[in-house]
Amino acid sequence: MFYEPKDGHGLPHNPFNAIVTPRPIGWISSRGADGVDNLAPYSFFNAVAYVPPQVMFASTSSKDDREFGKDSTENIRDTGYFCVNIVEFDARDVMNKTSATLPAGTDEFAHAGIEKTDCTLIPCSRVANAPASLECRLTQIVTLEGETNKLVLGEVIGIHMRDDCMTDGIFDVTKFSPLTRLGYRDYSVIREVFSLARPDD
Repeated sequence: MFYEPKDGHGLPHNPFNAIVTPRPIGWISSRGADGVDNLAPYSFFNAVAYVPPQVMFASTSSKDDREFGKDSTENIRDTGYFCVNIVEFDARDVMNKTSATLPAGTDEFAHAGIEKTDCTLIPCSRVANAPASLECRLTQIVTLEGETNKLVLGEVIGIHMRDDCMTDGIFDVTKFSPLTRLGYRDYSVIREVFSLARPDD
């Protein structure tokens, strides 16, 4: 099968997200200029550079009660900071609860019953029991092609790692089983890893 996205795919559901998988989930926490915390999952998320460490996430929809896309993008534009919380398999249900479209000014931590704690370097909350959290300083927001697509880039200036996720000095994903996003309404979980030596090692 071949299709050009501009002409449509002719299938019951768009296959694009199912092709580009698995994708890590960035559980983005932010704080608005009004001081209200926000927490939302984004599956267009990844690390993009080592030195300095940088991450990105993209927002692809908008809300009627926000002028700049979603709660997250408007908060980050206004304050210049956000935190990426890593989602473990055990948090799948509460993570999903924070994906609901709620009125601006709603604290998703409270809505989903998630314990939060203050970040160390930035004026933002983070998921208290996340396997890892990345405190980020906004570097740029890029408007992408499309009506509501925005790419948020940030420099990671502080990193939290949960002690029980460490094995002999290595951050061990098998200790918490990262949740990953597939296509449609599908998810997967990482429980096994293997290593490959590079030709230049």
